[in-house]
Amino acid sequence: MDDVPSPSYKPSLLERLTHFLLREPENRGELVEILHTAFERQLLDADALGMIEGVLNVGDMQVRDVMVPRSQMDVIDINDSPAEFIPLVIETAHSRFPVIDGSKDHVLGVLLAKDLLRFYASDSEFNVREMLRPAVYIPEAKRLNVLLKDFRNNRNHMAIVVDEYGGVAGLVTIEDVMEQIVGDIEDEYDEDEDEDNMVQDRRGAWRVKGVTEISDLNETIGSRFPTDEFDTIAGVMMDCFGHVPKRGESIDCHGYRCLILRADSRRVHSILLEKITDHHEA
Repeated sequence: MDDVPSPSYKPSLLERLTHFLLREPENRGELVEILHTAFERQLLDADALGMIEGVLNVGDMQVRDVMVPRSQMDVIDINDSPAEFIPLVIETAHSRFPVIDGSKDHVLGVLLAKDLLRFYASDSEFNVREMLRPAVYIPEAKRLNVLLKDFRNNRNHMAIVVDEYGGVAGLVTIEDVMEQIVGDIEDEYDEDEDEDNMVQDRRGAWRVKGVTEISDLNETIGSRFPTDEFDTIAGVMMDCFGHVPKRGESIDCHGYRCLILRADSRRVHSILLEKITDHHEA
């Protein structure tokens, strides 16, 4: 005779949770609910939950949602000499650069920064055109999950984004896509997490992390950013811009010219603050 639970039997918390987790979700909303329940029961940590939600969100996102806009693209002009564009390469510290011929709509190819070592290592004439890798073009509406698969299959790391008229709208890298899943990706050129949240450069401007407490920032640099609505300077930046700003965007805010140094589609990571000498406030 099979064991049949008595009418007074009550399943344990673990049994109820297991049943809830193992049931087949009927839509994405239920799936997310299951994941959050698992997190609340400490079956998933915050990082794992964030990554899974990132994977789900990537399927709904398009290239235009994460691309670097045309106006913020760091490019090399084929007509410039290495002495003219190498300072840009050093300053931005990107690993790849679109190479154009006078206009961002005329991309000749992609130059890998490491290939510039030949400029210093060889006595012969350095020809940038011979160093170029083919540029990959994709539409703004391409799904991020499809793009990620293409990046992996073709071993590409950068694509030029074009609009419906064939003009260059921006660029996107595999890092831009991966950051939607795993969050911001640090590399050897990013500032160390152990470094101070506020660093002043030789011009007197301040490089500030988005997580910096506003009260600490005001005390250190003598600013007057409001503390009544937000705890961090990233919150103030999103309020001033009216949206989550992208890298390269700038605005005059509370007496400072604010340049976004690093950001993704969800948060601001670092800002360059330069005091406006005429005390004009945005």
